Amino acid sequence: MTTKISRRTFVQGIGAAAAVGAIGAPSLAFGAGKKVVVVGGGTAGATAARYVKMADSSIDVTIVEQNKDYFTCYLSNEVLGGDRDIDSIKFGYDGLKAIGINIVIDEVTGIDADKNTVSTKGGEKIEYDRCIVAPGVSFDYDKIEGYDEEVAEKIPHAWKAGPQTVTLRKQLEAMKDGGVVVIAPPNNPFRCPPGPYERAAQIAYYLKNHKPKSKIIIMDPKEKFSKMGLFTQGWEKFYGYGTDNSMISWHGAAEESGIESVDPKTGQMTNMFGDEIKSDVLNIIPDQKAGKIAIIAGLTNDKGWCPIDLKTFESTIHKNIHVIGDAAIAKGLPKSGYAANSEAKVCAAAVAALLAGKEVGVPSYVNTCYSVISKDYGISVASVHRLAKDGSKIIKVSGGLTPKDASDEMHKREVGYAYSWLKNITTDAFALK
Repeated sequence: MTTKISRRTFVQGIGAAAAVGAIGAPSLAFGAGKKVVVVGGGTAGATAARYVKMADSSIDVTIVEQNKDYFTCYLSNEVLGGDRDIDSIKFGYDGLKAIGINIVIDEVTGIDADKNTVSTKGGEKIEYDRCIVAPGVSFDYDKIEGYDEEVAEKIPHAWKAGPQTVTLRKQLEAMKDGGVVVIAPPNNPFRCPPGPYERAAQIAYYLKNHKPKSKIIIMDPKEKFSKMGLFTQGWEKFYGYGTDNSMISWHGAAEESGIESVDPKTGQMTNMFGDEIKSDVLNIIPDQKAGKIAIIAGLTNDKGWCPIDLKTFESTIHKNIHVIGDAAIAKGLPKSGYAANSEAKVCAAAVAALLAGKEVGVPSYVNTCYSVISKDYGISVASVHRLAKDGSKIIKVSGGLTPKDASDEMHKREVGYAYSWLKNITTDAFALK
């Protein structure tokens, strides 16, 4: 049984759950020379590194990340809508360096679970006592004929924020008024379940203001999607959804709308019946699986995701390696930025305890997700979770959505909360001042 919570109560719950990440820091006694290597410097990896270091500064913590800057996927859709600059979601690692975390900008090419070493493309071999892998997602390009990693540079998925986000924005700017944008979301599970539908709203926001004769078609292989009622309510309010003049048209699984193939030269698509769908701007978001290094390191199951112990996030395949964030099978939690942040704190507390030879505490977890549908109109979902007694799943104990009868003022506040949340989570993860 779950209960609805007020935003104030949820924020209090966040504080209690976040405290797990630093549990016992003053009393834990660590042996000298303990080493933790974090593979991946996104939200999950950066948070984990910081909270391990907070637990005890004598632990040697190293992040290995191939990119010198990290772009948040959360709120990146506002770059497409035009109300946000790409640099506003770009973050570096100086804050983490300042608290004593080693930053290695290099690509990890292998993790040797027997020798406890991480190998890089630059030739380094870094030893660890515990390794935390936060690889994010990679893409299953085989599901759509004609679409691959190379084609994705021209027909961007933009599901890893950064250069492809800018490319997609430029394509929208170049499109003629009266053009058609097609968004093809992935099958479950995937990073940020509400993301494709916020994207549709943000693109509609841009088109309404600059190219009002244009249309958006969502070709979805699913029967329903996250926050569906709240999204369609917002689409109705701002973009005429459900009317003859709707700017957004959603087609779900009942209409066999999933994309089967694409011509990379023309951008023309076909569905399973061979029906042709034409577009002026095409945004295919492929099906997803754990990031490449997790696959290389043998941390994935036959479905491409990483099985873990939900109490410690230690891999059930390789000892002394923990997997957090979108790649992990955190049964009961979505693949979201804030869930990744919460998982990282639980994992960091567990790693600190295990290195100290202490018993791992019982964790709790939190999640929240904001979506901005139009200027001054946002929606959200929030929840607090705990580990089931048998450790088999993560159970939601309280939570709630933006009410469907929310006032315009409440929706405006949701946008303000979203922007504050962005500042807070990135400050937390990247040790910003």
